[in-house]
Amino acid sequence: MGRAMMEDVSSVSSAAPAPSSSSARRAAYDCDVLVVGGGIVGLSTAYALTRARPGTRVVVLEKEAGPARHQTGRNSGVIHSGVYYRPGSLKARFAVQGATEMVKFCAEHDIPHRVTGKLIVATERAELPRLHALVQRGRENGIPVRELGPAQIAEYEPHVNGLAAIHVATTGVCDYGAVAAELARLVTAAGAEVRCGAEVSAVDRRPGTGVAVRTAAGAVVRARAMVNCAGLHCDRVARLAGDVPPVRIVPFRGEYHELAPERGGLVRGLVYPVPDPAFPFLGVHLTRGIDGSVHIGPNAVPALAREGYRWRTARARDLAEVLGYRGSWRIARRHWRYGAGELRRSLSRAAFTEAVRRLLPEVDAGDLRPAPAGVRAQAVGPDGTLVDDFLITGAPHTVHVLNAPSPAATASLPIGREVARRALAALDATR
Repeated sequence: MGRAMMEDVSSVSSAAPAPSSSSARRAAYDCDVLVVGGGIVGLSTAYALTRARPGTRVVVLEKEAGPARHQTGRNSGVIHSGVYYRPGSLKARFAVQGATEMVKFCAEHDIPHRVTGKLIVATERAELPRLHALVQRGRENGIPVRELGPAQIAEYEPHVNGLAAIHVATTGVCDYGAVAAELARLVTAAGAEVRCGAEVSAVDRRPGTGVAVRTAAGAVVRARAMVNCAGLHCDRVARLAGDVPPVRIVPFRGEYHELAPERGGLVRGLVYPVPDPAFPFLGVHLTRGIDGSVHIGPNAVPALAREGYRWRTARARDLAEVLGYRGSWRIARRHWRYGAGELRRSLSRAAFTEAVRRLLPEVDAGDLRPAPAGVRAQAVGPDGTLVDDFLITGAPHTVHVLNAPSPAATASLPIGREVARRALAALDATR
């Protein structure tokens, strides 16, 4: 099938007369850059391509009926400041830069957003050294942070319990689904094409020839370069292209609750616990969203499918891949105590409520309502390492985005520019 796809490229090139060899080569392709994945990172990449080099022919393939149906559209909508991330890492640089750019983008395009600031609260003395380390990390990343005592915590959040906290002024909230929709509009207006309902089923790549992609519906798209922004399925797309990704996606479901509307006044803004540095999740936190509702969570548990938004959603192929991957078992051995706590909170509302009450003592189980869950595409190494930074790799004619979980939505505009830069380099190499 792959040979047939690339023969299509050759046949078009030889059959279509053109006034010059350059235009003949251009006619042999359906686009210059093909972006697989219509989430916020894929759309930001397409947006960056159209701005960096106008006239570049860009096609975005999205398997769902519309953009932003998975990680982009199923998160708490937080514009992260970058306070948590190792100085100098891609996460730190892109989150700090991206937070500023995301606020500006939302303001320019009339997308609902608010810069609320957030509290990171220590509720036990054992957490104080980690809280102080976050202060130092935030300052190294150039983020304004303010240390607070109990009385100052009450000024921001009267109902929140804590021994000490830090206030991070640059954190906010927005509607990332609306951001993705606006990016899709801008990309289309710039001459690119966003094709929905186009799931990639095969990729054929040959040196000096480019890339041909076949969709599940049988359509073939020929490109000089391909960008893989497939999120939950990015490692599979990399393997379709003939590459061996250094990681495997292991899906974790993030389970949320909402505070009953009549109890929403208990939370004014964003309140987070001090995170465990051994695990790339931020713990159960409180988020007043752009619509005024208060989300509580997420509780992170293994998902039984890459798109397993409910416990009862399971796919044999997805589950077999996780269970057959040695990295999954090494995670389980290394983090079983942490994972057991997450599972307990998933199965027991009382246990989940207990975790919430550490920050918000006035809450009881009757105040919580189930809310839609999300699934995090967590890249895991064969040794069980949870990849902590964004991971972008390259191959001939191809760029793969293999790890872009939170704060990727916040950082999507600078990530898009970086991926676009690498894609244009791959494009130039074909010339």
